[in-house]
Amino acid sequence: MQRHGDWQAIAAGARGASVAMGNFDGVHLGHQAVIRAARDAAPGAPLGVVTFEPHPREFFARHRGDAAQPAFRLMDADARASRLGKLGVAQLYELKFDAALAAMSAEDFAREVLARGLGISHVTVGADFEFGRGRSGNAAVLADLGRRFGFGVTVLPLLAANATRVSSTAIRRLLSEGHPREAKELLGHWHRIEGPVIHGEKRGRELGYPTANMAVGGLHLPRLGVYAVKADVLDGPQAGSYGGAASLGVRPMFGENTPNLETFLFDFSGDLYGKRLSVAFIDYLRPELKFDGLPALMAQMEADCARAREILSAS
Repeated sequence: MQRHGDWQAIAAGARGASVAMGNFDGVHLGHQAVIRAARDAAPGAPLGVVTFEPHPREFFARHRGDAAQPAFRLMDADARASRLGKLGVAQLYELKFDAALAAMSAEDFAREVLARGLGISHVTVGADFEFGRGRSGNAAVLADLGRRFGFGVTVLPLLAANATRVSSTAIRRLLSEGHPREAKELLGHWHRIEGPVIHGEKRGRELGYPTANMAVGGLHLPRLGVYAVKADVLDGPQAGSYGGAASLGVRPMFGENTPNLETFLFDFSGDLYGKRLSVAFIDYLRPELKFDGLPALMAQMEADCARAREILSAS
């Protein structure tokens, strides 16, 4: 998959794609339906995705000086690209969302960015898609502009699963409540946090449970607590899939206050510092607790791992 950070100076081989367009936060079942429709709309064209970085919601929050807005993204740009690549996307256009792009009218965006800049052959969007300055354009406007500027347009109705509309908002709610399995029904895959393994306080190693530590800043966090997880080591000599137990939280036992993700991989030995890890949340085990001492903490960790192994063996 080729990733493009701008819409100008696109090479000839990256033009002519049939694209799905949107933010694709979470790459949930609705997003996947839009991508399939883009593939079906022009079978002979490369499959592409047009998305925006940063997320427009992040841009406008910064522009308003709203620093207190809670993090909402389900995945960062690299994790999103990884998921889109697994769906067969060949061309990923991650348009820089800045003041200039935000100020473009719907007509200018369709003509300058989609038609002239990217040279798309077809674009597919969800029925609720809006674009252009002040969200002046919608799916119907896009269809009209496509006819004018020479690209096809498909508008897909919104998707529901188990009577729930598939949306990033609904997925955030389920994760916040500690329901990763229900979130999976809307995502079509396990919710994951991906990123490099960083150095921590190494307390887990001292307790006999060495953990892979990951920063989680900028992401919407599932309910804090302990989870049964499946972890993929994405690079290095230990690359592969492992079961595990993970703690997502602020480590109240040690007076910390910055959330992070600490994952203990079952049946694993090796150095993961600097390697990329993808941690899938399977089941919520318990909330964060503050223990009377290390023996009580270690006993609970042993129980957590035993329960996680039991859950994963049945998954």
